[in-house]
Amino acid sequence: MKPMLKLLPFALALASAPALADSVRMAAETPYSEDAEISEKVRSECLKLNGQLPAYTREFGAEFGVRVDLLDRIDTAAEGRVLEVEILDAVSMGNAFIGHQKHSRIKGNLYENGQLVASFKGRRNSMGGAFAGYKGSCSVLGRTMKALGKDIAQWLQNPTDGARLGDM
Repeated sequence: MKPMLKLLPFALALASAPALADSVRMAAETPYSEDAEISEKVRSECLKLNGQLPAYTREFGAEFGVRVDLLDRIDTAAEGRVLEVEILDAVSMGNAFIGHQKHSRIKGNLYENGQLVASFKGRRNSMGGAFAGYKGSCSVLGRTMKALGKDIAQWLQNPTDGARLGDM
């Protein structure tokens, strides 16, 4: 067999794999906005909430061909692409017995080489999904972060300014 033909399956596999766009740097913990009026109960009990959004953004980014690097601290003036995201709202009403009514709102700005290139606002609602009666409030809020992480990853494929993600 000719050497070139041996490489054909490898070349075809590479061609069909999604190409990773330039990486995007994002904080590993999403802060609450200074203006956020998030209940103390959510802040004190849902401790994983701030880390879920970036983790899900990275996870779904890999599926959509966007590499998301999570850092302890980001600098929007730095070279490359930097995504700054804040949690505007994390509302937890209801419970497993009367029904969950949760939503999260976020906003984000994408910078490239220190210049703002696009922004978005997003919101996701959840009533808990299947087996909601067996889920805690923080778990249901986590579902909203997962959906928003997927929304952000899709948006990063083709960021448009003023985008409204999710249930907006």
